[in-house]
Order: sequence, then C-alpha cells, then structure tokens
Amino acid sequence: MQKLGGIAGLMLLAACSGAPDNDDLAEAEARGSRAAAENGRIECALEGAKLFDRTCTVEEMSGQDGAVLVVGRANVGYRRLQITSDGHGVVSADGAEPAKVSIVGDGMIEVAIGNDRYRLPANTGGGT
Repeated sequence: MQKLGGIAGLMLLAACSGAPDNDDLAEAEARGSRAAAENGRIECALEGAKLFDRTCTVEEMSGQDGAVLVVGRANVGYRRLQITSDGHGVVSADGAEPAKVSIVGDGMIEVAIGNDRYRLPANTGGGT
C-alpha cells in the first residue's frame, strides 16, 4: 500500500507541472519493487504471459552452494535460483532449463526460465 501512495503522490505532483518526470517515476517504481521484494513479493509473468503482475513470492534460503532464491506462485509452481558471485546474478538451481538474466533497469534484473519471467532487485551498478 505504501508503494501505491508514493507513486500516486509523484503522479499528482507531475500532473501539476504539466509533464511527468520519467526519472522520478522510474525511481519510485524501483523503490517500490525493492520494498515489495523485501516483503516477499516480486513481479512475474508466468506461463508465457505478456504482462507482469506482482503476484509471485520470493524467499531466500541457505543452500549447499550458498544463497538460493525460491520464486514463483503456488498455482503454477516454484523455481530455485542460485545466487552467484561471478557477476551473473543468478543461475537455475534445478531443472534442465537455464536461467537467462538481463538488466531491465537501475537495480532490477529480469530472469527468464522457459516461459516464466521474474523481476528481482539486484546490484546492477557493479563491475563485470
């Protein structure tokens, strides 16, 4: 709820000036995405869906090789993502399908596995 209030406030302020400030809106969305992930919710587009919604959960667990994220939704299923230390972000921790990771914004990555896509907060400003 706090995210909606913050974005709505920015949109109202932008409306007063006549044109929205896209940088402010993008920053507010990034803050909201990070806060949602901290509360266990992330954006996802499952089973080939075109649009993202914030209905997936994310949970961090300790695995044999380090931290593992469990992402997904109960009615579709979950995937395990191994957090890497080699600059790739995450890799698929189970299954034969590889995780394809791309940077989609400041502090945000998109992970695609098969027909499922997940958006996760990440440190995208680091070196290679």
